[in-house]
Amino acid sequence: MLFNSFQFLIFFPIVVLIYYLLPVKVRKIWLLITSYYFYMCWDAKYALLILTSTVITYFSGIVLNKIQEQKYETEKEKKYKKAVVFLSFASNLGILIFFKYFEWILENLSIVTKLDFSFPFSIVLPVGISFYTFQALSYTMDVYRGEITAEKNFIKYALFVSFFPQLVAGPIERSKNLLSQLDCEKKFQYDNAKSGLLLMPWGFFEKIVIADKAAIFVDNVYNNCSERYGSVIILATILFAIQIYCDFGGYSHIAIGAARVLNVQLMDNFRQPYMALTIHDFWNRWHISLSSWFKDYLYIPLGGNRRGRLRKYLNLFITFFVSGLWHGASWHFVVWGVLHGIYQIVSDAMRSVSQKMQNVIRIKRDCFSYRLLQRGITFGLVTFAWLFFRANNLGDALLMVKKMITELHPSGIVAESIWNNGLDQTQAVTLFIAILVLLIVDWIHEKGISITAFLNQQNLVFRWGVYYITILFIVISFIQTFGTSAGAFIYFQF
Repeated sequence: MLFNSFQFLIFFPIVVLIYYLLPVKVRKIWLLITSYYFYMCWDAKYALLILTSTVITYFSGIVLNKIQEQKYETEKEKKYKKAVVFLSFASNLGILIFFKYFEWILENLSIVTKLDFSFPFSIVLPVGISFYTFQALSYTMDVYRGEITAEKNFIKYALFVSFFPQLVAGPIERSKNLLSQLDCEKKFQYDNAKSGLLLMPWGFFEKIVIADKAAIFVDNVYNNCSERYGSVIILATILFAIQIYCDFGGYSHIAIGAARVLNVQLMDNFRQPYMALTIHDFWNRWHISLSSWFKDYLYIPLGGNRRGRLRKYLNLFITFFVSGLWHGASWHFVVWGVLHGIYQIVSDAMRSVSQKMQNVIRIKRDCFSYRLLQRGITFGLVTFAWLFFRANNLGDALLMVKKMITELHPSGIVAESIWNNGLDQTQAVTLFIAILVLLIVDWIHEKGISITAFLNQQNLVFRWGVYYITILFIVISFIQTFGTSAGAFIYFQF
């Protein structure tokens, strides 16, 4: 079930209404049933995978907790704990690797060995498997580290793994934050419901009005890259940077808003990432739940920055290599991750030299022009890496990079106008206005101004005028795509 489908617009109000009418004791059961129904709308049989992951990590937590309850932990018990964690990780990652990477591994083995390792049937990637697997594994690690005690209520823990607003594309929640909120004892909170219902339309606006329209142009160019000028590829790549931000940010805002209506506060997943001043700053703002997951459960356990500069750089490289691979079983995703790793390493290695040079030529760092330049460079580097992320394969990505250098032809943008690449003039104008609105909203948030708080202080006519204009944009976009299937979210494939 997609958030941007009519099915969800019927499903969500029913879930909320019945949730608040039910006695507190059975609310968790209702949310668990509806969460599994939400997921099974894609393919019912893959709900067994969520259940399997849930059972493994639930009992892993129980066993770890039993061992930790001993007054004195012996070396033998420490080994038992590590064995439990190993089995939990091995079984869950084994499932993930089989469904997501097995065919890709066989394909690469065939290329390297010149032997036929083809699998007899195609393996379908279950929606959201990377997200709920990582969330379940973080719970195991949190119990192992003693940061939380194991959850003994299976229904509550199963709901933690499968909570429908963030089940298939995050945010990847931590057990310390989400589990404690799933007791479902709170009464209906008007402020939470209002805040959530205001946030959800903004998510729909990002997805339907911006991301889905930008996708028309981006897909047309990237799927026919050999026939496009380099200048058009550059424009498509910039639009993809906006598309993926609004597609994933839109999902996150809808998820956070929907959870808030149910009195659950999910973590923010985005914080104006294209306002970042450096690549390091970008990763503190982009897909925050995943970047912090890799930091806490991979980068720091590898040694972080505690074992010297060279080891720090190796740890950064490994972390971003794995991050690229997490996003998909293809070398172009790996290159995307490696590029960001290289960005981080070079930036850190050159920091002192850069600061000395700036001091010598007396560059002011606390002025608007300097920050604008930093943001421009960061956005350019991030956008260049997005080309590899979006490309259909590594060969296409390299071809497009070559065209951007050898076949730039700025006049190509005029020759291949936007509406000759899938968008008509009405859609193009709507997209341009919507992107302008996005930039203004992000700039306002960057200044620390809450738009919701600002609107609440305004007169009723002005406040509802803003709401109606936003809804109008969404309705117009729905009408323009009427009769076609709702556009899936990009991160569903991960």
